[in-house]
Amino acid sequence: MKLVMFQLKSEEKENQRIGVVENDVVVDLQKAYAALLKDGGSVRAEEMAKTVFPSETAEFLKGGEKSLEEAKYVLSSVENASDEWKKQCTFPRDEVKLNAPVQAPQKILCVGHNYREHILEMGRDLPEYPVSFAKFANTIIGPEDDIPKYDISDQLDYEAEFAIVIGKRACNVKKEDALDYVAGYTVANDVTYRDLQRRTLQWLQGKSVDGTAPLGPWLVTSDELTDPSNLEISLSVNGEERQRSNTKNLVFSVEDLVEFFSGLMTLEPGDVILSGTPGGVGFARDPKTFMKDGDVCTVNIDSVGTLENRVKAAKRAEVKL
Repeated sequence: MKLVMFQLKSEEKENQRIGVVENDVVVDLQKAYAALLKDGGSVRAEEMAKTVFPSETAEFLKGGEKSLEEAKYVLSSVENASDEWKKQCTFPRDEVKLNAPVQAPQKILCVGHNYREHILEMGRDLPEYPVSFAKFANTIIGPEDDIPKYDISDQLDYEAEFAIVIGKRACNVKKEDALDYVAGYTVANDVTYRDLQRRTLQWLQGKSVDGTAPLGPWLVTSDELTDPSNLEISLSVNGEERQRSNTKNLVFSVEDLVEFFSGLMTLEPGDVILSGTPGGVGFARDPKTFMKDGDVCTVNIDSVGTLENRVKAAKRAEVKL
């Protein structure tokens, strides 16, 4: 399944809800489930539907296999329903706005220097342990949002990333069991203000600015994508390819990362792990090349999807460097 958080273009974000994309149609799981309950005689259909299909992915994932089973039941029912019945809970793709598939994770764990060619271009040795850092929920934007380019820096860089979303509580998980704890995968762009990142030993400043973690367009569930070890990943700016690699080139695989992080901390449903970026970042190019106002940055990962965002100049009211 391709799980999405969406709203109708005529609605405010407060009305967003969870759905599934199928053949350029978005199935509203909450509305469809409520309709099915009403057909069965339920008098609290809408209330029950909001409980089963809440408006936040992390809450939905806490239901585990039961949540996914309910979603599959709804999809099967919609598929077999009349066209007239479908109208109440399905929408053409062009009538909806897709938001980030995960918006309020407890943790966004990131890995640096995890593609061999990127490590070499940055002049470093292969790490013995994952080089890890964190981003926060304030950085997350969706697949149809602009990347804000604030006037705090002119070194706005891109980083194509394969993102892992945790599906159930994971503590001290072994590598061979790691994929059992993964809900699915999405596409990310670890947007970075390079000069802010590099002016201290810690990367926090350049990685945690508002709007620096585009995610989307959807969450591909792990039952649909069973093997994440051989996926082509690429990034282009204004149609010009800047990055290309394959997840087989990861120094630390998806399984390695789940084992590593769950050995340090308890992972919760909805937690996001960004697995690192390939070579070709703007900072490492000669001459250095950074994103500017109006640029369109596109990240594509085979079997997952395409994430495309436009860069837009923005100002912060109170910024002290």
